[in-house]
Amino acid sequence: MISDALKRPDQVFVWIWLPGAVEPVPCGALRAVAGRADFAYGRLYLERSGAMSVFDDIPLHAGVQQPRNGELASSLRDALPDRWGRRVLLHELTGRKGGDLQEDEFDELALMLASGSDRIGALDFQRSPENYEPRGGGEATLEELQQFADLVAEGKPVPRELERVILHGSSIGGARPKALLDDPGSRRKLIAKFSASNDVMSMVKAEALAMRLAALAGLSVAPVEVVEVAGRDVILVDRFDRVPSGNHHDAPMARRAMVSALTWTGEAEISAHHIAYTDLGEILRKLSRDPERDLRELFRRMVFNILVGNTDDHARNHAAFWDGQRLDLTPAYDIAPQPRPNREANQALNIVPGARRAQLTLCLDAAPHFLLRETAARAEIDSLVAALQEHWNAACEAVMLSTQDRAFFAGRQFLNRYAFEGYGVAPDLR
Repeated sequence: MISDALKRPDQVFVWIWLPGAVEPVPCGALRAVAGRADFAYGRLYLERSGAMSVFDDIPLHAGVQQPRNGELASSLRDALPDRWGRRVLLHELTGRKGGDLQEDEFDELALMLASGSDRIGALDFQRSPENYEPRGGGEATLEELQQFADLVAEGKPVPRELERVILHGSSIGGARPKALLDDPGSRRKLIAKFSASNDVMSMVKAEALAMRLAALAGLSVAPVEVVEVAGRDVILVDRFDRVPSGNHHDAPMARRAMVSALTWTGEAEISAHHIAYTDLGEILRKLSRDPERDLRELFRRMVFNILVGNTDDHARNHAAFWDGQRLDLTPAYDIAPQPRPNREANQALNIVPGARRAQLTLCLDAAPHFLLRETAARAEIDSLVAALQEHWNAACEAVMLSTQDRAFFAGRQFLNRYAFEGYGVAPDLR
């Protein structure tokens, strides 16, 4: 028997935190129509001073708007859990485990109401247009979350005492176990990302290392740290979509609206394979508040992903803040070096249309789309390579990377020779 929480509701109300606000307001409603979710802004919201669009895919005007691609506007889907969050919720609602957990069984509108309210960005979904009732899961320790992550990954039942953890960790996505945490002592809001029992390499420390090196190389990135929980590594990432509304310790958090690069492009996920970094650059030239700044930053992130073996750089792993008019790149996140069984590698995003080889020569081909001449592009690439060399040992020490892991990553994920073919000699980190 299907759980009521999995059934498609006829209507869902969208609430939004406007810039600087600490309380949400209802902005519109989604209605299920013939396999899609039509959206309409509320009349009172349209009349409200300071009202802004969720994004350009659902412009701020009266009337019913149908999704351009798929069954749901991409800017709304950005606020939903991805694979891991859906698995968590299905496990709780159906009791299924292992291979019986099929993430795509969740209807999108049902998922809106089943997932937690402390989701990424400045949106939430409610049954009522009048009464806002946040959904949460209580506080949890890292030890509890690691235990919970292991049980779900292994398809084992979750003990009743861990049930309160489930919703707490359900409002963000990704393929790997993660959860949202509050640190009241420092007023930080964090994302905890766990090692998995089937990891073939130290994924947590590899990501922490890449993120730390990115910051040392001058990229804008979310702060990270590695902690040990029950003998396993956990990376803690500071959330940048929450900001204190005042200096007082108890001041509530304001939420920052953000949209993924997939949403910028207006593409559906199923047809996103052709998106290129140069496409994102063209969008930033039109919509960024500071195009020169954001284009240079995106170019450097593209290069850095190649240099550290992050081939999981798909469009949802890039995002920008949105204020109703303009985009501003968020700090970088999910710079996670991936297992590399072969010499060659491809990026998830194309570098230029039709070409995704993880090679620096393609970055030079892409440079004009980022307002960079070849000499300037080479200077940016060389500065990132030099920063990796300069800070390698110190960054490895900071994330407590073992000697064996250093030897494994150097020249394989980090500064792989394939990236330098046709560009120059690959430095040897070892």
